[in-house]
Amino acid sequence: MKKFNLAVIASLLVLAVSPSLYSLAAYATDKETINTPATLRDHTPIMTQKEPNQIPKVVNKDIKQGRNYPMQPPVIPHTIRGYEVNTMNNKCMSCHSRHRTEKSQAPMVSVTHYMDRDGNFLADVSPRRYFCNQCHVTQVDAEPLVENTFTDMNSLMKKKTIKTESH
Repeated sequence: MKKFNLAVIASLLVLAVSPSLYSLAAYATDKETINTPATLRDHTPIMTQKEPNQIPKVVNKDIKQGRNYPMQPPVIPHTIRGYEVNTMNNKCMSCHSRHRTEKSQAPMVSVTHYMDRDGNFLADVSPRRYFCNQCHVTQVDAEPLVENTFTDMNSLMKKKTIKTESH
């Protein structure tokens, strides 16, 4: 019985000590990357000039894209480089205002953009909705920087419907 207890104690000791031995071995093999903050420099030494990543191109297809969730602001399907949007000018409204859409064939901004915070309709775009890039963004042709497991609302609802029908 004593031999059995000694064997159990010895195996527990090995299990307790092995993680620290493993971490020491890992530290010895990769001193450069362990316990260093993750940065966009990808562990490039501070005195070395890293080659910058190429700026991805803006998707410029003028094709309306689907939305992933209810009330998602639509994405901008064209480049907006050089568009002036400030307190005096809004280049977006030269095509998307309600009196210009017939000529430009661009979709009109939502009627909610013409409402003040009390729900009153205004003659022009509300100051709360004037700076388009607060909500609307262009899309770029780039690989995701991190893994994305996002599931859009329609897919979630279809899964839920299939599960309820099968039960």
